[in-house]
Formats: sequence, C-alpha cells, structure tokens
Amino acid sequence: MNTFFLRVLSSDKLFFEDRVCQLVLPLEDGEMAVQAHHANMVIATSIGEIRIKTAKGEEIIGVVGEGFVQIVNNRVILIVDSAERPEDIDRVRAKQAKERAEERLRQKESLKEYKQSEASLSRALTRLRVTEKI
Repeated sequence: MNTFFLRVLSSDKLFFEDRVCQLVLPLEDGEMAVQAHHANMVIATSIGEIRIKTAKGEEIIGVVGEGFVQIVNNRVILIVDSAERPEDIDRVRAKQAKERAEERLRQKESLKEYKQSEASLSRALTRLRVTEKI
C-alpha cells in the first residue's frame, strides 16, 4: 500500500503525525485529496473538515482553521491556526458561537468585522457538522 508521511500542526499543538494513505483538505473552492507521490506544491487551506486515512485503515476526522499545506517528496506538512477532534468540541459553545456570528453578520459592520464574523460562523458550522457524525 502506498503511503506518505503527514504532520498536522496547529498553533498550540501537534494534531497528527504518522504515515497515511490519504488526506482530504478543505480549500476555498472545495476539497483536495492528497495521496502518495502527489505533485509538489504549497497551497492555502480554508476553515473546514480534514479527513485522514491512516496506513492501518483508520479514518481520523478533524476541524481545522485557515492555514497552508506543503507537499514535497512524499511528505506533507499542514500548518493551521487551530485543529480539533470531534470529541474535543463543545457543541453548546459551538451553537452559541454560531448564534453570535449570525447576529454580528446581521449588523452593519466594517469589511474587516464582517470577514471575522464570517470566519467565526464558518468555524462554528463546521464544528457542529463534524460533531453530528460521532
């Protein structure tokens, strides 16, 4: 089975490090799958869900913030501002964050505040969607 080395780093911890068969990343315009011997590249990632298929056949799901991924010589490093496993997400807090972000989006705000509220809403929705799967 073809595998590659994956390391997922967030601003406060090492989320994952091992050999894997596949990684699915969230991008601004959809998703991207990475498999062994993928073309070398560096690309920006978005807030969303990552899916990791390990060499042992396990599937690991996580919620990540914005960041970037570097793919070089069958080694992948994903660096994001946050990374959480579904079981670590507090659904009550995620619902509250969703409601706050929706309220801020309804108000007249500057473009910067609007983008921050939009990102908060995206994070909250992703957290809620991923925790429904467990």
